[in-house]
Order: sequence, then structure tokens, then C-alpha cells
Amino acid sequence: MRNPSRRTALIVAAALAVFAWAADQLTKVWVETTMTLGEQTEVLPPVLYWRYHLNPGAAFSMGTDYTWIFTLIMIVVLAYVALKSRQLGGSWLWTLGLGGLAGGVAGNLTDRIFRAPSMNGEGISTFGQGHVVDFIAVPNFAIFNIADSFIVCSIIGICTMMLFGLNLDGTRETSEKNADADKPKTATTDAAETDI
Repeated sequence: MRNPSRRTALIVAAALAVFAWAADQLTKVWVETTMTLGEQTEVLPPVLYWRYHLNPGAAFSMGTDYTWIFTLIMIVVLAYVALKSRQLGGSWLWTLGLGGLAGGVAGNLTDRIFRAPSMNGEGISTFGQGHVVDFIAVPNFAIFNIADSFIVCSIIGICTMMLFGLNLDGTRETSEKNADADKPKTATTDAAETDI
């Protein structure tokens, strides 16, 4: 498969982001309209359940008193992804990673801004403190949602690409040692090396 051009990469990343955001928001609306808070439904017992939960904090409901900080972090992450996306082109993996990350972050950010208590009419004091709808429950783990799934999978992919030196443009980083070994030696460099 040919590597994407910059324009194609941007379109695919944006399409994936919109898909992730829409899937997240539609499933949250489905949960809110078909379940009551705290209700649990068996899906694939004992491995998977739907459990309607509102999360005021971060993962594992940590930091519930600092929800506004998570909102700011999500805004910064979205801005950073938008800036980095301008460098896309040449790597399908980076295209999918940044698109998935943007869509997942946008899904949870939508909850933080547009769900209670953020929109309860108390003004700026509660803005950005909406509770995130979580519903995917597996035993001995956190309850999460579609946006969280996109975020985690994208972060794992991005970290792996960085670990193996795959750049946004599809090129690979090489160590200086490998770069020097690949350089053709000229008579002047050979002479300089023998003088030392």
C-alpha cells in the first residue's frame, strides 16, 4: 500500500477523528436513554458488561476536585494534535494515531463542556467540569467509554512509533553511527583519519 500524501493523510485523520467522536457521543446518548445510572447489563459475562457511570475525574475517577484541569489538558492536546497534523504525510500509522487521539479527546472534552454540572447555569465556576459518561466495564478494571478506547490505542501506537523512530512524514530516524557508516569515504576523509 502506498504511503499517503499530506492532503490524503489530513483527510483520513480528520475522518477518523469525526468517526471516533460520533461513535463515542452516539453510544453515550444510547446509554443515557436506555439505562439508569448505576444499572449494569450483561454482554459477555463474566468478561464484559455495560454499566452506566458518570465520571467527574480522570481514569479510575482520580482527581474529581480538579476536573477543570483535565478540560484544559484536553484543549491543549487537541491544539497540539492539530499543529502536528500539519506535518503528516508518508505514514498511515501516524495518520491513524493522530486521528484516533483527536477523536477520543474531542469525545471526552464534549462531555466536560456540555454535560452537567458544566451547563447547569452557575456560570464560569462550573464550566468545563461536566461528568464523562462511562459504560464499558470489565472485571477488576476501570469503567470506560469509546473515547477512552481510541485515546489508549492511539497513545500506545504513537509511543511504539516513537520508540522505533518512525517520523510523522514516514521517514525513520537513524543513529549518527549508522549515518556515518553509510557515508561514502573520500580521499580527504581517509587522509584526515590517518593524520590523527
